[in-house]
Amino acid sequence: MAVMIHSKYGYEPPEWVQADARLDRWYKDKKRRASKHGAFSLDKNKKAVIKNERC
Repeated sequence: MAVMIHSKYGYEPPEWVQADARLDRWYKDKKRRASKHGAFSLDKNKKAVIKNERC
């Protein structure tokens, strides 16, 4: 039987722990980039709507 490692998602094989770590880093970077560039900012969308209504 394979060695099971305790991770924050429970006991998993080492390959799954590595895959989870890669996905966690990717998701953290995606959130950081989105907040940095305002890609999903609700305030940014509201300002654009207000500008369009005035024209």
